[in-house]
Amino acid sequence: MTSVKEFRIEEAATDEELGRGSFVFTDDYSVFDWGKMPDQIPQKGASLCTMGAFNFELLEAEGVPTHYRGVVENGDVVPLEEATHPPWEMAIDLTQVPDLPNEGREYDYEHYHDAAGENYLIPLEIVFRNRVPVGSSLRSRTEPADHGLAFDSWPDEAVDLDEPIIEFTTKYEEGDRHLDREEADSIAGTASIEDLESLAREVNRIVTEQADSAGLVHEDGKIECLFYRGEIRVADVVGTFDENRFSYEGAQLSKEVLRQYHKRTQPEWVQAVNAAKAQAKQADVADWKSLCDEEPAPLEDDVLETASNLYCAGANAYTGREFFDAPPLSSAIGAVRRL
Repeated sequence: MTSVKEFRIEEAATDEELGRGSFVFTDDYSVFDWGKMPDQIPQKGASLCTMGAFNFELLEAEGVPTHYRGVVENGDVVPLEEATHPPWEMAIDLTQVPDLPNEGREYDYEHYHDAAGENYLIPLEIVFRNRVPVGSSLRSRTEPADHGLAFDSWPDEAVDLDEPIIEFTTKYEEGDRHLDREEADSIAGTASIEDLESLAREVNRIVTEQADSAGLVHEDGKIECLFYRGEIRVADVVGTFDENRFSYEGAQLSKEVLRQYHKRTQPEWVQAVNAAKAQAKQADVADWKSLCDEEPAPLEDDVLETASNLYCAGANAYTGREFFDAPPLSSAIGAVRRL
């Protein structure tokens, strides 16, 4: 289902009922849609599981429905506060994920929804942006005026937004596409695009307030959702350093650190990835990775240690609990700045 966490099924979902299963988080990581990279980052999986569980419990406390059931410890499903060590496994309700046939870059969403019925994972990602940093794809796709901003062109510094920008992208296509509202509404199926946007704004508010209380800036993120018996529930994982971008004292506190490090130290591979994606788009084929003639190189041990400390110290700071034996966040950020 994803390159950095494993998916266990205990009881499969049906047309009428949700199933039961779990995510098992690994220390793998992925950048630029590559999939599993050559290295692992120690404790990354536990930090993501911890933050995800913490956020799901925040959402549930605010009345936001989710697929979360608890974390798994010694075979039992318990709330995060009852876990005696950082968890690696998260218990969830399962929905149906039908096949999405394609011919090249044309995907058959009608087939997906015919097979899904009223119990399915909505094949969209709903993105919320609280800030538009330099280098954001939004700058190349839109103008400031499209978002009610009083700039003739995008300025050379990050732009903080009074109201978040909500966007929709595909989830299961080989390369994510940004969608206009009409196409997103069609791909969502029975689920209401207005309800999805409203839910994304509420999740964004809750995560942003929690980040602010920890001295972090929540820049952007996304949610994925399931539709079950007329209700939209938040699915996958929410508000982690892989799904969202946070910053601390102006420094990135997210997977973006690894993206930027690869851009600086392995530019040939990054350029080859971009070229392969462009070639696949031009040729109207879905599998861009087979067109890439470069492989990513492993990272140095000190870089992996720095990344591990960033994930663990960040999780401690965000949750306000010392789940991990990690340096203070300021020290972890200092090490990142020195990369």
